[in-house]
Amino acid sequence: MRYTVRFPAPQSHYAEVEMTLPPGSGELMAAVWTPGSYLVREYARNIEGLTAHDADGKPVEVVKTSKNRWRLDPAAASVRYRVYGREMTVRTNSIEGDFACLNGAPTFLTVPSMLGEPHEVSIVSPSGWTSVVTALEKVGDNRFRAADFDELVDSPILCGSPMISRFDVAGKEHVLATWNDGGLWDLPRAARDAEAIVRAHSDFWGGLPYPRYAFLNMLVEARGGLEHKNSTVLMGSRFDGRVREQYVKWLLLVSHEFFHVWNVKRLRPVELDRFDYEAENYTPSLWIAEGFTAYYESVLLRRSGLISDKELLKEMAATLEAVETVPGREVQSVREASWDAWIKFYRPDENSVNSAISYYDKGAAIAFILDMRIRQETNGDKSLDDVMRLANERYGEGKPGYTEEQFIALISEVAGTDLTAFVRRLSATTEPLDYGPALEWLGLKLAPPEAPSEGSPEPVWLGARLKVDNGRLLVSSVPRGTPAFACGLDAEDEILALGDYRVLPTGLDERLKLYRVGDKTNLLVARRGKLVTLEVTFARKPGAWKLEVDPKAGPAAVARREQWMSGRQAVPAR
Repeated sequence: MRYTVRFPAPQSHYAEVEMTLPPGSGELMAAVWTPGSYLVREYARNIEGLTAHDADGKPVEVVKTSKNRWRLDPAAASVRYRVYGREMTVRTNSIEGDFACLNGAPTFLTVPSMLGEPHEVSIVSPSGWTSVVTALEKVGDNRFRAADFDELVDSPILCGSPMISRFDVAGKEHVLATWNDGGLWDLPRAARDAEAIVRAHSDFWGGLPYPRYAFLNMLVEARGGLEHKNSTVLMGSRFDGRVREQYVKWLLLVSHEFFHVWNVKRLRPVELDRFDYEAENYTPSLWIAEGFTAYYESVLLRRSGLISDKELLKEMAATLEAVETVPGREVQSVREASWDAWIKFYRPDENSVNSAISYYDKGAAIAFILDMRIRQETNGDKSLDDVMRLANERYGEGKPGYTEEQFIALISEVAGTDLTAFVRRLSATTEPLDYGPALEWLGLKLAPPEAPSEGSPEPVWLGARLKVDNGRLLVSSVPRGTPAFACGLDAEDEILALGDYRVLPTGLDERLKLYRVGDKTNLLVARRGKLVTLEVTFARKPGAWKLEVDPKAGPAAVARREQWMSGRQAVPAR
């Protein structure tokens, strides 16, 4: 099958697609979701004006038979349709006057019986657009070839005039295509740092498994990243490079999505080995696929030399805090979170904080605990690194993927002892996680929150998650265990006054400084237009979690911490 994509009026957010196919193809299908983003998104809703034609260009019948399928006349040799794309996310289409970022699933219809056949794409760019960037094999002038529909879906295409940086690692070409930097992005630095990340990951896995790789770096004031087999789409802000903390977040995103080159794209759960593009693909193992990736994003960034020890510990502390401050950790196991990703993770609501846990955050916390447990069991000789490499060898590219049971068995094999029950407690129950042994092994400690300075009052806490919307201070969610939950505050309540005095939308934090722990006062809210008075009792505001070096740790723990951070040969315990 061959596609020609044109943008006759890109400012209207439309692409026009012409598709040629063998007569007798029977029917067309649109994917309903994008691999890596586990939510049915109904991409057919953005398909318009679909017509079919015979070999002479004469119209023939095409009938829509379901939400994402069309029946074709046997004589149909070509199909034309329009695709609307104005959703600035990494998994959908964004088409504007000066660029287009196309994902395969929402763009290309296919013939269900021909999923395994080659698919070719030609891009006809508007005047002034200088580049087409994709990881697909180039077979002509802006013409690209995918071996099958899987590869087409897995290869986003950036059209426009991005800034192009190139570097080679292990003889493989890498492209960093940066769009919309506004002259604020240090392109040479970003390319050098991306190269350092590629080298660190290559060292970890033992080589690079692709012919070429493309980083599509979209600085469009949106957030997100999505992995692909030979490329990734990254979204951030053009200002991220100007502030160290924000630039580190960009580096972490690059590291996370690049780790997926192996974990998820080549080494993946057996349930995701063959995609059903028309329905949910359930798996209990996203805590491994995404959670372990979230763990290694910061560990390998430290091993690349791009962040400091202190920054690594800050990221780890943020992960543990994200797990331990979400009430949903007591309701949903991380294994359940994986299975229910299709109905919960990508459809959060005001109660998600109370009913669900992130398989990213808790999966990363579990990876940290398991990494240190394996090191303890093997006296520092083995680690989770060895598990990942062995899993890739046994269940990676060309293999059908792993079951959750097989992966857990692999952990036990590397550790040299049966850890099945231990792993099951971590992943399949809501029992509290015990970080103590892992922290002790590395000579670290969870530091208590900083105390208020002498003479200043302890900060108090309402605990609701808030947002300012059209000049109104609104409640977005109310976590259990907070003063807001105890007093009966609801999502979508508008906070009007505290202690019988008006509170401006941006003035709540300053007002809370006037209260002490245990104080009671009135909270006036508007609830669906009705004024409601609640009585709130303020509690102590929780401090931020911090991971720090334990000054009492011995030299063996210090050596083990250095080995973990650097990735060098393990140091036996003393």
